[in-house]
Amino acid sequence: MAAISDNILQHLSAVDSERTRRARDRSLQARVTAVKAYQQRRFAHTYADLLASPRYRGVAQFFLDELYGPRDFAERDAQFARVVPALTRLFPSDVLSTVEALAALHALSESLDSDMGEAVADAPVGAAEYLSAWQSCGRQADRERQLGLTVKIGESLDQLTRRLLLRHSLRMMRVPARAAGLSSLQSFLESGFDTFHAMGGASEFLRTVRSRELALMQALFATDAVTHGTAAHTVALGQLP
Repeated sequence: MAAISDNILQHLSAVDSERTRRARDRSLQARVTAVKAYQQRRFAHTYADLLASPRYRGVAQFFLDELYGPRDFAERDAQFARVVPALTRLFPSDVLSTVEALAALHALSESLDSDMGEAVADAPVGAAEYLSAWQSCGRQADRERQLGLTVKIGESLDQLTRRLLLRHSLRMMRVPARAAGLSSLQSFLESGFDTFHAMGGASEFLRTVRSRELALMQALFATDAVTHGTAAHTVALGQLP
């Protein structure tokens, strides 16, 4: 359990380091924010059908707001770091593994976003700028790991939200969390649990996400995707809003 706690805190420290990196350069901060905003638009474009689906709207919106948006999660992360020691004492190993994967995804995504911000010339970011920055940034193995972590977390949440006692325990923490100044973290946890539970099974949703994200990566990493007039360039831009 101590190893998991240390890993979670290391991931959160890595996220904080990325914030510090951007805080030293206002231009970089603006470009990273623009990248994040574009990625949110891209997700909404790619998954417009799921966002319109009565069954999948809630979880798709959760992904859009909590994983793909430009919001600053510093307050939530600080609250998260405060309760990590307690989490390792109170929750079973499968819950902790999910939390660890979530922290790892957060750290990796922030690192990728910083590198993308370094690669774009100026805000705002459009399809052509995003494609060019993607290829300049590279890190294909990290992109694949990012997707793998996303799917893994989704699969874990799908299983965990079926455990009624765990959901009940989370709801019982609402008042103590508010009193302890942990409202942002509590809201995030409840939203994740509630949206996954309401979906009634995440397999189809996660298969769709995995398939579309792999297709996007394949298009954006194509060797001649940034060469105007090529079929690969047309395909890549066709994946973007």
